[in-house]
Amino acid sequence: MDFPEEFLHYVWRFKSFDFSHLQCVDGTPFSILNVGLLNQHSGPDFSQAKIKIDDTILVGNIEIHLKSSDWLRHNHQTDAAYDTVILHVVFEHDAEIERKDGTLLPVLTLKNRIAPDLIERYADLVLNLNAFPCSAQIGAVDKFIVDAFLSRMVIERFEQKAEQLSKSLGQLNGNWDEAFYHALAGNFGFKVNALPFELFAKALPQQIYAKHKENPSQIEALVFGIAGFLNDNFNDAYPQGLKKEFEFLKKKYGLQSLSPSIWKFMRMRPQNFPTIRLAQFAALILKANHLFSKILNIKSPTELRALFEELPVNPYWKTHFHFKKEAATVSTQIGRASIDNILLNTVALFLFAYGKHTGTDGYVHRAVKLLEQLPAENNAITASFIEAGVQLEHAFASQGAIQLKKGYCDQKKCLLCGIGIKILKQT
Repeated sequence: MDFPEEFLHYVWRFKSFDFSHLQCVDGTPFSILNVGLLNQHSGPDFSQAKIKIDDTILVGNIEIHLKSSDWLRHNHQTDAAYDTVILHVVFEHDAEIERKDGTLLPVLTLKNRIAPDLIERYADLVLNLNAFPCSAQIGAVDKFIVDAFLSRMVIERFEQKAEQLSKSLGQLNGNWDEAFYHALAGNFGFKVNALPFELFAKALPQQIYAKHKENPSQIEALVFGIAGFLNDNFNDAYPQGLKKEFEFLKKKYGLQSLSPSIWKFMRMRPQNFPTIRLAQFAALILKANHLFSKILNIKSPTELRALFEELPVNPYWKTHFHFKKEAATVSTQIGRASIDNILLNTVALFLFAYGKHTGTDGYVHRAVKLLEQLPAENNAITASFIEAGVQLEHAFASQGAIQLKKGYCDQKKCLLCGIGIKILKQT
């Protein structure tokens, strides 16, 4: 089969080839003292390698190609970064490569040194059409190895998200409370209405709430007014009062309402309607404004969950899911699964990011502890791993599975995956 150059990186890195009686293509014997360190950036593939050719010990870089002629095809002969290459490792030798001083670059060919069954195992991984490459083999891999790599994936996932968060933080002048408020609002949209909620948060800065935290009707007027739901005429006293309050507040702060058309109601249960979510969001603001500052001081996952429970939602929403539509019974509290979603995607992320940003390991550990106490997510990705025999006991593990699938499995990066490497090493 044809395989990518990365396969040879794996073979060299783990010495997964017959390295007895090694010799260069010109017959000169040599030995490997250190394969070096894999370089995932520009430049030669491995650095700080050490080999012994005849009686001479050489320290430098290793470059790996499928064919020797790839050196010329990649224009390495014009790149000074490759002047320190001490050995050219190839699958097939088809061209002599000269250094700038005219001497030939030593070459090792691997074509007859790689076991056919290793190539077959690699083909089994990358050429199947399963949910993820090793779905047929992962169940037989030691649980310790799987769990260890999933743990690494969680940290990688959260570090990537923290990097994205730093960009929005910069746009908010480093205000963590405001950044959390924006992220929390987006989370309240639960994918379908995430964008409208994000636009809502941008249109209504958090500091305005603080001036009205003792007046529930004004907080609710700000929330529904900015969302664009108070532009109509109403018969009920509750929305009439909110509209009147908002007209005053709108002029006072120079606010602009969003168009109500951006909010999505179709194919959604009433308790997930954006109007209900906005009512819950207003109640959360009333219960705990500047929420992130409070979260930083709460160490118990149970207490964190309690922040989102028993919200003082206006009783009007018990019998309405829209200002002009009554309902028999509407749940006004956030469901447990939705709270778990917020704790996972916003609270844990911000604890982790804040800990990394400030160099405070305690916040990072609290984020990990929170993930370990949340149930594993239930989606197509996690279902495929569970079906393959992987135990996902909590959100920490399921987040790792999601990162593994998106960052490695989908891109066939089995050679950079600890689980894939273990499978390839099995005999």
